[in-house]
Amino acid sequence: MKRRVLGSENFEVSAIGLGCMGMSFAYGKSDEQQAIATLHRAFDLGVDFLDTAEVYGPFTNETLIGKALKGRGGKIKVATKFGFDITEHGEGWQRIVGVNSKPESIRQRVEASLRRLDIDAIDLLYQHRIDPAVPVEDVVGVMADLVREGKALHLGLSEVSVATLTRACAVHPISAVQSEYSLWSRDPEQGILAACQQLNVGFVPYSPLGRGFLSGKMPDPSTLDADDYRRGLPRFQQQALEHNQRLVQQLSEMALGYHCSAAQLALAWVLAQGAHIVPIPGARQIAHLEDNCRAVELTLATADIATLDTLFSPGNVMGERYNALEFSLVDHD
Repeated sequence: MKRRVLGSENFEVSAIGLGCMGMSFAYGKSDEQQAIATLHRAFDLGVDFLDTAEVYGPFTNETLIGKALKGRGGKIKVATKFGFDITEHGEGWQRIVGVNSKPESIRQRVEASLRRLDIDAIDLLYQHRIDPAVPVEDVVGVMADLVREGKALHLGLSEVSVATLTRACAVHPISAVQSEYSLWSRDPEQGILAACQQLNVGFVPYSPLGRGFLSGKMPDPSTLDADDYRRGLPRFQQQALEHNQRLVQQLSEMALGYHCSAAQLALAWVLAQGAHIVPIPGARQIAHLEDNCRAVELTLATADIATLDTLFSPGNVMGERYNALEFSLVDHD
């Protein structure tokens, strides 16, 4: 597995990480033993960068990661996130009732994450979403205190604007910004990608395979579990789905020329956008994990990168990546 460095503090990780949310949250029924087997296979393949969050479950994903890390002696780097208000009532998404980055809440959340993960320090601690009630300087100030106390090693922010990132970097080095980025979700190209390069901040794309759609193997949404998150996303509604499937068909045809899968080609495109980029595709099955990992060996021709840029340009993709409520949590310039 090739390696990449995130940020100015030389936080080195595998060139492809593993997004773990779907192993216990958002995408329907999951199998813990299958998830742990997939995690262990990832470690064997050299993937040492895991992405989780307290809100995934809530809480159960961090517990799962903690079980998989047993006996690994700190060799696996773990990123987790705080920043949502979570109640004890309801199930899944129903328990998320807003954002909360008050200093006392951050400390409580980090302590709880450390217990669930059963680790001494969080390798990369993110604020999951900006809290309008708490200035980012105050948030990063508390996070920096946690670094000094040895409870976190590196800091990150998720779905933030250039202005917010710049303010955060003035308080403490930021190792990574995490945002949705893929062939069909190009918002970071409007500013934050360039800002990360200028400020020497790593960039971690989540959903680099478009929540499975860009693999060309996603089942019909009507067959997904009733609680599968994708059922409610605008981009996965019938008219948009049919339009976007034609784009993925062209992606699959181009992949034939590289003797690779559509997923590998889509990930290779993301990797080609900059050496400071480390995508974190999710994978619940070993076969999908292994397929994703092979993307690091692909080198795309410049002309093919340009073709893909045009094919999946924002004007060609139908449907928004989020609904209005979720977009309200994204920090905009």
